[in-house]
Amino acid sequence: MVLEIVFAAGCFWGVEKNFEQISGVIEVTSGYAGGNYDNPDYHQVLANKDNNTAFNFLNLLKKISWNDEEDENDEHNKEPNKNTINHTEVVKVIYDTKLVSTEFLIKNFWELHDPTQTDGQGNDKGNNYRSAIYWTNDEQKQIALSTKDEYQTLLNKKGFGEIVSELKPLDKFWQAEDYHQDYLAKNPNGYCPNHKTGVKFASKGMIKEKLSGTYNEHLKDLILEPLGDKEIIVIESDAYCPYCVAFKQKVLDKYKGSIPVRSVFAHNLKGYTIKTPTFATPTILFIENGIEKAGFQGYLSPQEFYKILGKFKLGDSKAFDIAFNEGTEGRFCKQYDIFKNTPDGVFVDKLSGAPLFDTNDRFNSKSGWLSFTKAIDNSTIEKPDNRFGMSRIEVISKSTGIHLGHVFEDDQNGTRRFCINATVLDFVADLKQ
Repeated sequence: MVLEIVFAAGCFWGVEKNFEQISGVIEVTSGYAGGNYDNPDYHQVLANKDNNTAFNFLNLLKKISWNDEEDENDEHNKEPNKNTINHTEVVKVIYDTKLVSTEFLIKNFWELHDPTQTDGQGNDKGNNYRSAIYWTNDEQKQIALSTKDEYQTLLNKKGFGEIVSELKPLDKFWQAEDYHQDYLAKNPNGYCPNHKTGVKFASKGMIKEKLSGTYNEHLKDLILEPLGDKEIIVIESDAYCPYCVAFKQKVLDKYKGSIPVRSVFAHNLKGYTIKTPTFATPTILFIENGIEKAGFQGYLSPQEFYKILGKFKLGDSKAFDIAFNEGTEGRFCKQYDIFKNTPDGVFVDKLSGAPLFDTNDRFNSKSGWLSFTKAIDNSTIEKPDNRFGMSRIEVISKSTGIHLGHVFEDDQNGTRRFCINATVLDFVADLKQ
């Protein structure tokens, strides 16, 4: 059975990371809950905290990072209503009870933080950091209450005070802003304090620990040495890593580019010159002749990955300018002359290798640019382009987001002409869809 439960244990960045690492957890989302006003955002939740002391250093950093030009008259800066019940930072955990028990998750929650602290965790002070469990069914309620009593006994033996966690049914979960989601995956060195008491349960319930980690067994004895030329190395974990899984599913599984990508455990790299620390997984290394040219710790979105790959592969070339700055190649350029009369095959995205155009749909428009009557199904995105005083439709590669060219309507015969920059394409003979 798939269930959801909501936890609050201080700053939601670290709480999200904690639950994402548990096998059987399907999804974890940062958000807000427990308050009595609708559509909360991060700055409202900060403004409504009960503690009137100055922002702590973390909150100052967050304000600098995400609200540099906040107007002093902004509604978020007004004095909070005295009748307002504030939301707390929470994570919504969706999990499969066949793989991990509710008991395991709730006991993990108790051990994750100090539930005896009122309105805060460590240096993070305010009711927006208060501890809470918001259940969605009666079984979760019973487990929350019984484990609270059990944990209270254990805490008392170690000299801790009374548990003050808020325990009640979930009213509504409000998803937090995008920049809070997977924050520590994107920023492995980001703020993630340890507020654990060190008090542990004797047993924590059912979990299939290695369920999602077996995909890396094939890397155990794999030694990587430089291939020469350009390559991409992905540093993996020998334990379950949700961010590695996400990067594989959203980026690597769809990648068909010409630069080889290999995965490895950090200690099995031999003969490379690496600058970036490899303790975080995934760590993505862009290598040339065994020497790191760029390295990134943590999850990269497809858009981020391909922008970096574009710089790595294309440098400061015209192709990079076209792909990422919406440039245009000259008419009858060298690449056009090469591609205008190829044998049968497909033209693919220069970065991802995803098929874009078939030679069966190519024709000579005499314009000096590659022309096609259509793109391969589901390979491109079209959007209005009104720059430079013109009304056009831009064509973008769906896999990478790079600029390809424009599509024009032929008023004389009702057909469409895809006018495409050859410089951002590669050609693969006899690869048919």
